[in-house]
Amino acid sequence: MSSDYSYDEEGTLWPFFAFTLTSLVTVPLTYVLVNRTRDPAASFPRIKTDYRPKHGDLVDAQRKQEKRKNRKIWLALMVVAGWSIMAYTMYLIYVTPVPTRKLWNPYDILGLSESATEKEIKSIFRKLSLKFHPDKVKPDPAKNETMEDMNSRYVEISKAYQALTDEDVRNNYIQYGHPDGKQSYSIAIALPKMMVSDGNGKYVVLLYFLLFGVLLPYLVGSWWYGTQRRSKEGVLMESANRLFRQYEDNIDEGGVITALSSGKEYEEVFKGDRADSGLSKVESRILAEGETSPFVGGLSVKEKEKLEDLESGPRRKALALLWAYLGRVELDDDALTRTKYEVGPIAHSLTKAFTAISLAYGNTAPILASYYASQLLLQAMPPKSSPLLQLPYFTAAIAKAVEGDSRTRMTVQAFLDQPDSKRRELAVGKDRLSEDQYQAAVNVAKQLPYLRVAKAFFKVAGERFIIPSSLVTLVVKGRFAPPGSENIPAVNEIDLEDVDPAEDDLDAILGRKTKKQIGKDEKGKPILSTENQDPIFPPLAFVPHFARDHSPRWHVFLTDSKQGKMAVPPFTFTQFDRPIFEADGKTPTFAMQTLKAQFQAPPQAGHYTFVMHVVCDSYVGFDTKMEVTLVVEEASKAAQMADEEEISEPEEDSLAGIMNAAKGGAPPSKPRKKDEEESDEESGTEEEIDDTSDTNTDTEPEN
Repeated sequence: MSSDYSYDEEGTLWPFFAFTLTSLVTVPLTYVLVNRTRDPAASFPRIKTDYRPKHGDLVDAQRKQEKRKNRKIWLALMVVAGWSIMAYTMYLIYVTPVPTRKLWNPYDILGLSESATEKEIKSIFRKLSLKFHPDKVKPDPAKNETMEDMNSRYVEISKAYQALTDEDVRNNYIQYGHPDGKQSYSIAIALPKMMVSDGNGKYVVLLYFLLFGVLLPYLVGSWWYGTQRRSKEGVLMESANRLFRQYEDNIDEGGVITALSSGKEYEEVFKGDRADSGLSKVESRILAEGETSPFVGGLSVKEKEKLEDLESGPRRKALALLWAYLGRVELDDDALTRTKYEVGPIAHSLTKAFTAISLAYGNTAPILASYYASQLLLQAMPPKSSPLLQLPYFTAAIAKAVEGDSRTRMTVQAFLDQPDSKRRELAVGKDRLSEDQYQAAVNVAKQLPYLRVAKAFFKVAGERFIIPSSLVTLVVKGRFAPPGSENIPAVNEIDLEDVDPAEDDLDAILGRKTKKQIGKDEKGKPILSTENQDPIFPPLAFVPHFARDHSPRWHVFLTDSKQGKMAVPPFTFTQFDRPIFEADGKTPTFAMQTLKAQFQAPPQAGHYTFVMHVVCDSYVGFDTKMEVTLVVEEASKAAQMADEEEISEPEEDSLAGIMNAAKGGAPPSKPRKKDEEESDEESGTEEEIDDTSDTNTDTEPEN
């Protein structure tokens, strides 16, 4: 058997090859491009306000520029070219007829059915021989027939007759499908013959070399180098190394800001003479005497000394602009102002790496300082400044006038919790806010997502006690109640309970279903409905000075206040299971939210008191700090308590009885009279009591 190699001279195969090869490249690139161009923030709710800061147009322009940068124009061009080639090759496939190879069949050649007898076969062969014998038939010029065609036709007829009558020829036909035995097969190369003929072969070899010898290794190497030069937080490894060297156990927010200026990313921003251009002007502006702080930029004397100790260069320029950004200092220079808004997002991205370093050390102060630095960078506020600066039109002077002589900073919540008349008295007036500005500030404040924690406790799913090294769940219950919220409904005690899902309810265990009480059964147990819901995202952070869109994050972690160490690493929450606002986007629902974090219990039994931190990375003063106690029982003691402990049911019509029924406990049996008890004892019968009461595994200390 031989092989016959042929090129696609008729152009029937190479379009299939080109379409397949192009689609293998184009489809993945299209997926990447769509992910880059899709703006996740477009589907997120936003704070509804018409407020725009002084340089709002510049901030918006940088946001759009960053989105365009992520789209990669060269990637879009490759995708367009790929789909164009695929469309062209699909057109060729559609219009080009595909040749079909017909199987050799002696019955079709002789014009017989497969049930024909030998007599019929001989008869039809004689007729065809007389008709198509080369000595008796003449070519028809009208049909472009030749004698060679006539001979070939007669040979086929003879082979067909032999395949049906001659035993050897018939065996060849049965085994190999042809009377002449095993045939050679043809391999068609899916390239037009013109590409490999007439001296074009060298160009094809060059094309393959460029594709597979140059381009493919370059793309793979670029991807690999890109993954190696950045940490998992997305910052350059060199920047992470520099931040590691800047870490201190007692660092505060100002120290974090100074550390962030060491990032290598700033060297790309301040190339060449841009590092020194305008530096003296920026420093003179931020170091001018401030109305409410030593310096206008908000930096302390200690941070001023650190700035002056740095050599002129990208880092000093970055740090000076960072303080100008945080202090909202006017630079009266378009180029410097643009750069001022560029350094903020870079510094914020570096906080992720510094947080990871702080978590590795486990000291509480640097972890909190890193989270607080994130808040300050998003809100463009210097350390230890008034939280009121987060509201529209508020300046340091206005915030100081509102706070008065108080040594403590007034939070947005404290300001909004005052009566409206009191707020107006403090904030509205000459050299303060106008009436329209005041209304805009209050309108924004009443939309900020402030998570008010109602309860926090520990539990082990399906168990009544927590034993050493068990998998503990920290359950945090809270509601989003924006500052200034009115008519907040009372907390429903049932919402503070955490009902374990059924053992076979995998969707509920994995968090794919949420449960809502819709009633009670005859035993008083809650009836829960399971609903598949899409995750609820909070509104994008109100950060008018930050040149990026940002979705708020809440970090929950436990610390040991005595040692100043982190006890349980942070769990980050970006979405919730209950709506935060009504359909209008402004009216809060006050729905109880549930945050859960799992960790391993300590290996020894005892009472462990932790400080729980719930930190929002986007707003200053929206954090929660409270003590929680974890009670870990010895395994043997817990088993003994579970076997021997008898729980007395409260009376049905008492408050405790109502609460017990709400939690799923069985209605208590009414006390029996003495003679009834004696009667039972005399009869020697025992009533089986179905004890379905639940033991509260809440280890939170009672207030």
